Amino acid sequence: MDLERILLATTGAIVGVFGWLLVGLYINRREYARRARNAGRAVYFELTANQLSVFTALTYGAFGQMSRATFDRLLPELATWLPAAELQSVALAYLGHDGYEQARTDESLPDEVRRMILRGVNDAQLTALELLRPRIFSAREIAELNRYATEPQRALVEAAAKEPFS
Repeated sequence: MDLERILLATTGAIVGVFGWLLVGLYINRREYARRARNAGRAVYFELTANQLSVFTALTYGAFGQMSRATFDRLLPELATWLPAAELQSVALAYLGHDGYEQARTDESLPDEVRRMILRGVNDAQLTALELLRPRIFSAREIAELNRYATEPQRALVEAAAKEPFS
């Protein structure tokens, strides 16, 4: 009878340990996915702001500052979460900052070259945004993204996303 109790206790302990291990792994995985998704959201909104800067430069000749601080800070999370091709697309959007800066500051560039550089940067921004959007937002969230934007803000974002510069 003692052997039977020891065997039951050992079996219960093993099942308990594996159960807690699986629960721990599940909770850890959910936390990891939440953090990666939040990192993607932060980078998404930084890319949106950058893309609007490129759009205003192409449309009105008004150059704003581009930002990459969020991307630099959250790159490790993105690198472990995004597939390589999608990560490359996001990285290319940020690599275009040097071209944007040259188009902004180099007065000797012919206008056609400046527009070609800006179109390339704009295309990279739009591609990265299109890849990230369905990964980081649910369909309901995508539908509500502009809920609190004013009509002029929505019009600007929509115009920038139409890519009229090809």
